[in-house]
Amino acid sequence: MSLAAAFETPVPVTMGNHAPRSDYDYVRRAVEYISQHWRDQPSLETIAEVVGMKPLSLQRLFTRWAGLSPKAFVQALTLDHARSLLADSASVLDATYEVGLSGPGRLHDLFITHDAMTPGDYKARGAGIVIRWAFHSSPFGQALVMITDRGLAGLAFADAGSETSALADMKARWPEADYVEDYEATAPYARRTFDRETWRPEQPLKIFMIGSDFEVRVWETLLRLPLGKATTYSDIAAHIGKPAAARAVGAAVGKNPISFVVPCHRVLGKGGSLCGYHWGLTRKRAILGWEAGVVGDSEG
Repeated sequence: MSLAAAFETPVPVTMGNHAPRSDYDYVRRAVEYISQHWRDQPSLETIAEVVGMKPLSLQRLFTRWAGLSPKAFVQALTLDHARSLLADSASVLDATYEVGLSGPGRLHDLFITHDAMTPGDYKARGAGIVIRWAFHSSPFGQALVMITDRGLAGLAFADAGSETSALADMKARWPEADYVEDYEATAPYARRTFDRETWRPEQPLKIFMIGSDFEVRVWETLLRLPLGKATTYSDIAAHIGKPAAARAVGAAVGKNPISFVVPCHRVLGKGGSLCGYHWGLTRKRAILGWEAGVVGDSEG
């Protein structure tokens, strides 16, 4: 399911403005309701009434933004599905580790090539780095896209009216960097990230990881997770050679600055539970549901 339509008429988000209700606001309300009532297997008509839309309109909107229908999303939220994401998670990491990280290879479904700041530069807290930023429409609300001359360095999410706090949260990670609002420069990165039609191995998306050596190792491991698969903190800890560091891994996952692209949303609790997500569990469910739709399209 292409998301190109979402980028045909991009509108910059200016700080301090409260945007009217967006498509994602409707989708978010639907996701929240489904997440709380999936055991009741709610009908499309029931969900639409809660959201305040006509059933057919919700069906079209939800499918366009989430990649699958409301009914399919209800099914995707079952505990069995969450557990299936974790099936053989350790062996999945074993297999992907054999591929290696050298060169601009396909690290995961977005065709990523990455670079990382040296530990010494990281200690400078971003000093000497120019970070260009802007908000863009995405399937999961407003996306704060942050880039350097070495690639995408930050991706965060915000609901309408919370853009200021999202920007402040990200700036606090690299307080000494120079920040420049630049919609035009960041727009190509937003499109390359969310529009599947632009995912090409010959044009990998460049990302720049700004973190400690340990954090970067955790984030690199996340990049190895295939679409439709998940893992746990303990599995990640084992694969970076720190089996007793599951708690530290959890902290590193929580500090991942490049959401969605570095798929921290694919880390689940051991029993398949949806553990914490910096940008909200509703958004985590929406991303996992969207990815389920992508996998379904590729297998269909």
